[in-house]
Amino acid sequence: MPYFDAASAAPLHPVARQALLASLDEGWADPARLYREGRRARLLLDAAREAAAEAVGCRPDELVFTPSGTRAVHAGVAGALAGRRRAGDRLVVSAVEHSSVLHAGEAHTAAGGTVTEVPVGRSGAVDPAVFAAALDSRTALACLQSANHEVGTEQPVAEVAEACRAAGVPLLVDAAQSLGWGPVPAGWSLLAASAHKWGGPSGVGLLAVRKGVRFAPQGPSDERESGRAPGFENLPGIVAAAASLRAVRAEAESARLRALVDRIRSRVPELVPDVEVVGDPVRRLPHLVTFSCLYVDGETLLSELDREGFSVSSGSSCTSSTLTPSHVLRAMGVLSEGNVRVSLPAGTTEADVDRFLAVLPGVVSSVRARLGVPAAMAAEPVAAPDTLLVDALGRRCPIPVIELAKVIATVPVGATVTVLSDDEAARLDIPAWCEMRGQEYVGEHPSPGGGTAYMVRRVA
Repeated sequence: MPYFDAASAAPLHPVARQALLASLDEGWADPARLYREGRRARLLLDAAREAAAEAVGCRPDELVFTPSGTRAVHAGVAGALAGRRRAGDRLVVSAVEHSSVLHAGEAHTAAGGTVTEVPVGRSGAVDPAVFAAALDSRTALACLQSANHEVGTEQPVAEVAEACRAAGVPLLVDAAQSLGWGPVPAGWSLLAASAHKWGGPSGVGLLAVRKGVRFAPQGPSDERESGRAPGFENLPGIVAAAASLRAVRAEAESARLRALVDRIRSRVPELVPDVEVVGDPVRRLPHLVTFSCLYVDGETLLSELDREGFSVSSGSSCTSSTLTPSHVLRAMGVLSEGNVRVSLPAGTTEADVDRFLAVLPGVVSSVRARLGVPAAMAAEPVAAPDTLLVDALGRRCPIPVIELAKVIATVPVGATVTVLSDDEAARLDIPAWCEMRGQEYVGEHPSPGGGTAYMVRRVA
């Protein structure tokens, strides 16, 4: 069964498994003790730290291991903000950061600080000049991921790091998605990552803080991990994480997986009508591609692909407990309905990808048929109203867009269709539909009867 969700968690690398089992026998003692077993554990911990620091591009004494990547982010953000309290209370982040960064920002706001989100373009990348303009004398910390976890777009870390250096602001880079593929461009001040993203065991993260960066660990601490990650070290997990990071870096999988992803990027729009492939086509992670299908329920699509033996993920609101689309897709202004993220683990074969491409068109077609999407949306106007009202209140994605598509061709060119919807996804998907179908999105306003009225003018 092909597992295509490595961006969530990569399968445990064989080297990680071997290192984990070996260290369970050799590294169970307290590395802080001076007796034989403790010294042996300390040697394993020091060797793992040196290997991880080499991969990150920092000194071993600048790197600590944490219980998770999320904990590394939270500790890094809180410690850097506290260390630069006298400089200011502003935190600058991109609008597409991982939720761990955004949650840290929410905690900072609740404590009285301020957070500024830098917007991104449709590719998902920030403009370095816009990011630089957001920095001022009151900015204590800036955060920018190395590559996006949902669409794979690489961020201009080097350019933003230079802008932060010029402004005297430390930059924290969340490198969870990219560290297994190569080092992060120089210039960062703090870096966080998570082992389960590159084939290491879960429950191990790392945080690097450059010498000279003002940093004040928050919360109770102890003598372990420089006081930045208190508690007994998960030594077997740490050893396995460092060993697997070195192993995946040495493998020549990047070029091969990039070619497979290029095949998916090019073939999906040819095989499936009304699809938008999102993310930067060039500056991206080698193993990840995301696309969205019009007129498709994302949850049903994922379930049907699972029935066919493919494990993928989605940022559609239909697959979310909050019924709101992914903040990444929303910030990019792209279609969210029927969203599929494919992230290939090492070892994925060409046959796996070919079978996915063979199965996908039929799955999408069956889901659309189940939702009542006509085989053809085109029709000549049956009347000539100046405006038409579509009431989709109480109906979730992708029904409001389907109803819009059904009637747009029944009004003359220049007429408008107003869609009433109380589904948050409609705010993103109706403008995205207009972009894809060559129609004009006029705008939105609150509906007196509840929900929001979205106005679309037929121009084609």
